[in-house]
Amino acid sequence: MKSEWRNFLLEDVCEKIYSGGTPSTKHPEYWGGNLKWLSSGETSQRFIYDTERKITQLGADNSSTKLATKGCTVIATVGQGYTRGQASFLMTDTYMNQSVIACKPNVNIIEPLFLYYNLDNRYEEFRLLSDGTSTRGGLSGWILKRMEIIIPPLQEQRKIAGILKSLDDKIELNNAINKNLEQQAQAIFTWYMENFPYTLSPLGDMAEIIDCLHTKKPDAVENSKFQLLQLNNITDSGFLDLSYKYYISKSDYENWTRKCEIVAGDCVITNVGRIGAVSQAPIGTHAAMGRNMTCIRLKKDKPFYSYLITALLSNHIRKEIMKNTDEGTIMGALNVKNIPLLLFPMFESSTMIRLEDILSPIRKAIERNYLSNQTLALLRDTLLPKLMSGEIDVTGIDL
Repeated sequence: MKSEWRNFLLEDVCEKIYSGGTPSTKHPEYWGGNLKWLSSGETSQRFIYDTERKITQLGADNSSTKLATKGCTVIATVGQGYTRGQASFLMTDTYMNQSVIACKPNVNIIEPLFLYYNLDNRYEEFRLLSDGTSTRGGLSGWILKRMEIIIPPLQEQRKIAGILKSLDDKIELNNAINKNLEQQAQAIFTWYMENFPYTLSPLGDMAEIIDCLHTKKPDAVENSKFQLLQLNNITDSGFLDLSYKYYISKSDYENWTRKCEIVAGDCVITNVGRIGAVSQAPIGTHAAMGRNMTCIRLKKDKPFYSYLITALLSNHIRKEIMKNTDEGTIMGALNVKNIPLLLFPMFESSTMIRLEDILSPIRKAIERNYLSNQTLALLRDTLLPKLMSGEIDVTGIDL
């Protein structure tokens, strides 16, 4: 580490570190306005441009919610899956609730993006603190303020942040391209449904439905190459994100793949939580299927891989999934017995072949961009701790 790097407390490099609150849901006039409002459920995004929920000025004025401004870093203190402990960078002003903590940087001391990447690098530390098992209690503003942070001079901070942000910018560009391509695929799917005759056939006529019969999750194993899929491997992009690794022993892998090993072209759908979330396995995939998910594997005489995932991501199938979701439990669930009954639009053979030929290059382009993003994310995450520690010297780099 270079001698110019200095130790601070986090409160020394931030103007303030604080949390917010939630407007009362008993007052509908507090909700549905045009003010962005953030909770931990949305901090899985690295860069936040917008929020799903909005509040009114009346809601902001009559609650403990607080405004976090553009350039702040927010950290989720609670949340499902890998959200808890996740740091996000605000690209917009937003009010926030008590499940996130905002760090507003003092720009005279620290580059806002450098602060973000530094806190992003401390994800595991934040997860430990925010799960309540630490002897110091859960993650709070007070704990964050007393945390140490080591930073170089501002010019070096900007170079480090610039290197990492260039990788994130490329990932965001690929995501934007993929979103446009997916919209094209859905528009084509809809157009065919409106202009060509079809029958609604059970999904089971087109594909094998293979359930995961296991209940007890096997232990994670280091230095293994056998991957067990988890729910966070299933993304909204339509492709499995294999960069989230959970490795198991060879014997456990053989046991969990006795019925089914997930390979390229297979689709995996969730049964609980994000019910009906579905992703297709990209090229090169070999993985065991984890709990609460089901494999959808096309029959050999129905090689319509691009059509399958496009249809599974469509509004038509989303409605089918909602109709077939059991709501009798505390949490809804998509019963595996109902998945073969999902009604799929099936066109005559020549139309199916033509539609597959149209959709295939679109899905392949999405897959290429998605695999590129996984490589970029791996490079970023490999560089991150080295850049944050000063192990990589950027002083000679001209950006």
